[in-house]
Amino acid sequence: MCSVMGYLGSKLTVEDLKPFFDRTVSRGPDMQRFEKVPGAILGFERLSIMGLSEEGMQPFEHGGSMVVCNGEIYGFRKIKEDLISKGYTFASDSDCEILLPMYELYGTDMFAMLDAEFACVIYDAASRGLVAARDPIGIRPLFYGYTEDAELVFASEAKNLVGLAGRIYPFPPGYYYKDGNFVQYCDPAAVKPFIKDDIDKVCSNIHDKLVEGIRKRLDSDAPVGFLLSGGLDSSLVCSVASKICGKPIKTFAIGMSTDAIDLKYAKQVADYIGSEHTEVIITKDDVIKALPDVIHLLGTYDITTIRASIGMYLCCKAIHEQTDVRVILTGEISDELFGYKYTDFAPSAEAFQEEAVKRIRELYMYDVLRADRCISVNSLEARVPFGDLDFVTYVMSIDPEMKLNRYNKGKYLLRRAFEGDYLPQDILMREKAAFSDAVGHSLVDHLKEYAESRYTDEEYKEGIKKYTHARPFTKESLLYRDIFEEYYPGQAEMIVDFWMPNRQWEGCDVADPSARVLSNYGASGQ
Repeated sequence: MCSVMGYLGSKLTVEDLKPFFDRTVSRGPDMQRFEKVPGAILGFERLSIMGLSEEGMQPFEHGGSMVVCNGEIYGFRKIKEDLISKGYTFASDSDCEILLPMYELYGTDMFAMLDAEFACVIYDAASRGLVAARDPIGIRPLFYGYTEDAELVFASEAKNLVGLAGRIYPFPPGYYYKDGNFVQYCDPAAVKPFIKDDIDKVCSNIHDKLVEGIRKRLDSDAPVGFLLSGGLDSSLVCSVASKICGKPIKTFAIGMSTDAIDLKYAKQVADYIGSEHTEVIITKDDVIKALPDVIHLLGTYDITTIRASIGMYLCCKAIHEQTDVRVILTGEISDELFGYKYTDFAPSAEAFQEEAVKRIRELYMYDVLRADRCISVNSLEARVPFGDLDFVTYVMSIDPEMKLNRYNKGKYLLRRAFEGDYLPQDILMREKAAFSDAVGHSLVDHLKEYAESRYTDEEYKEGIKKYTHARPFTKESLLYRDIFEEYYPGQAEMIVDFWMPNRQWEGCDVADPSARVLSNYGASGQ
């Protein structure tokens, strides 16, 4: 991970901006640099992943223009060869050095040409303006706001802008900004004519596209590791990567000291694929102690996101402190594509697709946010194979009639696509358990008990009246919102609402986001 900042104006200096930029130094602990240009300032904090020499430090400059980018550009070597044939020269092995030559050749059309997870800010020397863009899924974060002098500031995280800008806005995924306008260049969730291939062809394509998405994300000049929960998604990423690498990979699992469901399944997968496996064990005290830090690093009050982030944060903290791993592959985004436990209740294929479209477009506020912050705050880089643009676009184009759970098995297409020797059959067909539950059912129970101890019933009734947007509806959600407001006062609208099952569907009108409360949860948590 890295951190970027872009300021368009004349009132503030590097010295003014630096304290705000320093808040995300964990994203880029290796080096920090500011460059002042006519009418603007760019800042960059580096975590060295590709092109480890100092020549790979940003901002990159070309013809007076400059760029800072937090990103991984897949297939950049082929693009670089093409640019060299056109007369461009390069000083480093960094993938992001190709961006300015591309901008010079193609302008803002370049963004739709990228296969990348990225957030970038370009200083255009010709216009003396800033151009910014974010990847179509929103895997890499970017925010913006305006100072009291109405000057524009971009930054990697909301915490960079607290006290610097007024209202803070998430930069919309799949958009670029130029000359005061936000323009959408890609929407992978947009409904296209559905693919009508038979199930064998569909599953073959799912297999091949996911394998390629994993293969791309193994390209790193720094050591790579894998989060392994023992669930289907992370287990598939680990198994495929192990086959591609042809040698033992490093896997990491986390669980409560008492009732961790997934530790046994993660070990079963690790033994099966022959990985170098590490277990991280946490306690109730670890969970409660981490809560304020987790809300601060996340910049959210969403219940599901916070619950699931505590285990991920503590696992990544251990990885950073105890290993040399700097790149982490995770299993996020599969649920949004193939379905959750609650989407079994979808009343129609059309409703299923509408829900998937909504979830993909909102990913940057929930699961993707969680993966980025929990990993980056520990000076690691997250890579998300299920978020591969080609893979997401393809799965969203599969006829939703085929994705409905008509097979008495959630995510059936994904499971069928990887039948064979990838995973033990009982892991491949194991029903999903919510991550925060699987770390240990007691994790969520401890958080609820802690919230109960913080408010009387009367204090809760009065406390929720403070909030109109996304009003808390349990003591637990009030606790999270109160802590959020300490760090991000008045910025609640960065998150549209709580992540919850679609409560308009029969069977989904629940008061807790955990799949544990659904009637079809069954043996998922065992």
